[in-house]
Amino acid sequence: MGTLRFNGKDYEISQEQTVSELVAKNGGDGFGVAVAVNGRVLPRREWETTRVGDGDDVRLVRAVAGGAFDDFPTDPKPLEIAGRTFRSRLFVGTGRFISPAVMRAALEASETEMVTVAIRTTGVDGSGPDAGILAALDLKRYHLLPNTAGATTVRQAVFMAELAREALGTNWVKLEVIGDERTLWPDVTGTVEATKILVREGFIVLPYTTTDLVTALRLEEAGAATVMPLGSMIGSGQGINDWDGIRRIAERVSVPVVVDAGIGSPSDATRAMEAGAAACLINTAISRSDNPPLMARAMRHAVIAGRLGYLAGRMPRSDQAIPSSPPTGVVPAEIPSL
Repeated sequence: MGTLRFNGKDYEISQEQTVSELVAKNGGDGFGVAVAVNGRVLPRREWETTRVGDGDDVRLVRAVAGGAFDDFPTDPKPLEIAGRTFRSRLFVGTGRFISPAVMRAALEASETEMVTVAIRTTGVDGSGPDAGILAALDLKRYHLLPNTAGATTVRQAVFMAELAREALGTNWVKLEVIGDERTLWPDVTGTVEATKILVREGFIVLPYTTTDLVTALRLEEAGAATVMPLGSMIGSGQGINDWDGIRRIAERVSVPVVVDAGIGSPSDATRAMEAGAAACLINTAISRSDNPPLMARAMRHAVIAGRLGYLAGRMPRSDQAIPSSPPTGVVPAEIPSL
């Protein structure tokens, strides 16, 4: 009959078909899938009645890999985001693991309660990057946090968030608007703008940003559920490059601060928590380690140690040595000969 555009490629069809029929052929049972027709995200309730044919542009996306609990008996305020309480303060990304089995083992070892997934288009046969990611996740155990990774404009980020909401049935989104593709540095102006739009649309927005205090304050004013300053460049493993910047943000904003990106070792995670962060989101440091499950376990303990250290309060710094033993009663330096 004609040709429609399916995820940017020509797709020959013999006759018009409903979106439900198209999804059945290319998206399985439809869970974790969202569809946009001619630039509009199509609610699932309209799949049966909406027909597509020659000249239509159809985008079908799915979630892909992006991203017993330890209690804090001395923590007076458990982590709460948008009314939801989390016992684990470690969030984990699902990207770049060598296999779904290793990913599952790492997630279990981390004892995380929230994992991130990316949204990507699929092939006309339903194939695509990490096409089976949702099947590898225990959706009763983990709260999914879709992200807009790869978005470079406000419109693109908002569109991806809308697709994620349709695909996964969640209004939570980790917002990324990238300003520089070489460093993956956030476009802070675009991030604030996109946050305002998504909050108006009913999303719970967790925006990725820099350690700039003013931007963090603007994001909070825009209605962000958290502020997520980077430790350093995404995937760099450089650690916490602006500890004071994270500390200033944690002291000034009332929403939780989640350090995201650049953490490379457990000591980095501890340092982030000692700065006053409420949680850490970690992916590459776990997935690209020699032993991801073991590293995930290490990160879990590092986050706990940093949180408890922050609550305990650091000892004051001194420019000179202060003896821990009492200065009186020391054996004389001059000892008589026998």
